[in-house]
Amino acid sequence: MTGRDATPPNGAGGRNERPGIPEDARRRHAARLRDVPRMTDPRDFTQFEEWSLVSDQVMGGVSTGTLVVERIDGRDALRMRGGVRLENDGGFLQMARDLTPDGTDFDASGHTGVEIEVIGNGESYNVHLRTADVEKSWQSYRATFDAPARWTTLRFPFDAFSPHRIEAPFDAAHLRRIGLVAIGRAFHADLALGSLRFY
Repeated sequence: MTGRDATPPNGAGGRNERPGIPEDARRRHAARLRDVPRMTDPRDFTQFEEWSLVSDQVMGGVSTGTLVVERIDGRDALRMRGGVRLENDGGFLQMARDLTPDGTDFDASGHTGVEIEVIGNGESYNVHLRTADVEKSWQSYRATFDAPARWTTLRFPFDAFSPHRIEAPFDAAHLRRIGLVAIGRAFHADLALGSLRFY
């Protein structure tokens, strides 16, 4: 994967930041964000400016990373890069977004699952979904994938998501947040998102 250097999810708990770059660079990237075509499909949640980086630092962890918009292999993408470290019971970086502007429920019950277009470094990552039943930062519904070396479309049917430390069954009618997460082991994260939608 090519591109410039790309920093921490609310899905796993952690410090929640808009892409963590210096102010002058932030203005440049903001200008680029305005040039990215806006999606009108209500199933589409690609809009890069709505995503933010969350790390384990809020709970004492030391994982660090960056989140920036880049042109990768001919297309605009949101790229998360950084080091996942396990010290102090940490161990994650995440790019995440709410599914509604006010954080209320999004009804995806008419859809089959989540579709993402991604490129990365071959490491394993998670897709995390949070519903209205999720009350703790460590709770979520999770699916795992290996990041491909070329742009690839991956589909995750809702029944592929496993509950993590939560007993409530998954409810697609009350989704609130989604994240792409580097978690659970010490490694270098490098993952770029080209699009995300429900199918």
